Amino acid sequence: MTHGRYTRHGVAEALGISLDEAAQIEKKLQTLSLLHPTPGEPGTFVPVSPDAAAADLVGPTEAQIRELQQAVTDVRTQMRALEPTYFESRQRRNQAEAFDIVSDIGVLQSMLNDWGARCRTEVLTAQPGGPRPSHFLDNARPLTLTRLARGVTVRHLYQHTVRSDLATTAYVRAVTAAGAEVRTTDELIDRIIIYDREIVFLPEQNVDGRAPGAVVVREPTLVAFLYKVYEHLWTAATSFSPGAEEPTAVTDDLKRSIVRLMAQGHKDEVVARRLGMSVRTCRRYISQIMEELESTSRFQAGVSAAASGMLDDPSGMT
Repeated sequence: MTHGRYTRHGVAEALGISLDEAAQIEKKLQTLSLLHPTPGEPGTFVPVSPDAAAADLVGPTEAQIRELQQAVTDVRTQMRALEPTYFESRQRRNQAEAFDIVSDIGVLQSMLNDWGARCRTEVLTAQPGGPRPSHFLDNARPLTLTRLARGVTVRHLYQHTVRSDLATTAYVRAVTAAGAEVRTTDELIDRIIIYDREIVFLPEQNVDGRAPGAVVVREPTLVAFLYKVYEHLWTAATSFSPGAEEPTAVTDDLKRSIVRLMAQGHKDEVVARRLGMSVRTCRRYISQIMEELESTSRFQAGVSAAASGMLDDPSGMT
């Protein structure tokens, strides 16, 4: 090799190995394109630089990659050309097909995924029931971050009780850092998802024996009304920024809501469910409220709260 030529006999003699071993070396170097045969001289090879050998080896693969990249670009270009037609037909469908009831969870998830991927301006959600399962949030995080990266506005509404949940706090910290807005409130009427102010997903009601699906609302007037309902809830809610000092208004809201529900005669279990908290936590709040109101019974607490104006005036809670 130091003479710019390679012969099996020369290598065997120089390295003190057998011809079979030299033949194996020769075969390996040829496989790596590090040896090329010399024209007119059988059994004699010339070495090739590693750069040239690498180009020879990966050249066909790089060409295939370029072809595949071009094919992907072509498909994306063709699909984008269809988007105006798609959105125009979608708007026509919204007017023609006002409602759908989707009971199949797989179909519903496909619809949510499609709208989530296609939305252009904003996604608004309201999630009652307190903290959501951590695996739901793990799945939602990359999707939300992708939408934010596309310039889509994302707003989430939760109940106050999520503020003490580690999984929800981690999710909120990640998405708010990327531009999302999150607020909490004491009670939410139900789950709502609004895409681009064009379509609304509401939970299916009165379902027995299976997981509830969704009612899909497309009728423009009703979509606009539900959007206003969401804006009303959002305006009255409190901003949630993990790491910031907890607003006293949040605790006050919870206590006021508990007193109101107690005054309506609801049991602890119902109060806890309405406010998205555990029964144990609810009872702890009730104990604090009774102590603040210097009451020895729930009835006395309700009377004292009403007398103090706590049920009517938010500033009535100390």
